Amino acid sequence: MTKGMSVTITLHKGDLPETIEFSGSIAVDTETLGLNPLRDRLCVVQISAGDGAAHLVQLGQGDYERATHLKAILGDTSLEKIFHFARFDIAVIQHYLGVACTPLYCTKIASKLVRTYAPSHGLKDVVLECAGVKLDKQQQTSNWGEADLTEEQQKYAASDVLYLHRVREKLDQMLNEAGRMHLAKAAFEFLPSRAEMDLLGWEEHDIFAHH
Repeated sequence: MTKGMSVTITLHKGDLPETIEFSGSIAVDTETLGLNPLRDRLCVVQISAGDGAAHLVQLGQGDYERATHLKAILGDTSLEKIFHFARFDIAVIQHYLGVACTPLYCTKIASKLVRTYAPSHGLKDVVLECAGVKLDKQQQTSNWGEADLTEEQQKYAASDVLYLHRVREKLDQMLNEAGRMHLAKAAFEFLPSRAEMDLLGWEEHDIFAHH
């Protein structure tokens, strides 16, 4: 998991310390109790500046209002937030933390625009091709609502954000070569509206379809 990078993982309970600041861009991911934002609560928010350090913020049900610095970071419009499948993560963050994560970049959308030869655009496949790192996804379906996260869960959560800057750099190169960067940017700008529609019940309904 740590090819070419020294990794540090720090677990924070309830909020991100105010001493931690970021600039430029951050990679962000979430862990929840399932795939329905309205039902399955937010448990962990992971952040990395792409420097080998991952900050995991574990959130209990009473922490959403109190996580003021985490919310300030996620809502900082001077910071670009890099996600993989941003549509889900920004909906969860909006629902539980009341924060709109803009501007943003989605490596899954970028992958689908340029890795048209690939059968899969999951994080594991994209990171392997674009960053040369093989991720271990065994903890993906573990219980993220436990009071104490295991070392394996922490490593898994960290791996979801540690390499997204490198992936984004490679995908940007491919987007520019394919002449599709403008499409990616337009899709990224639409994502907050798409996430809001998901939360309002239009998750499975394509409003652009004829029927």
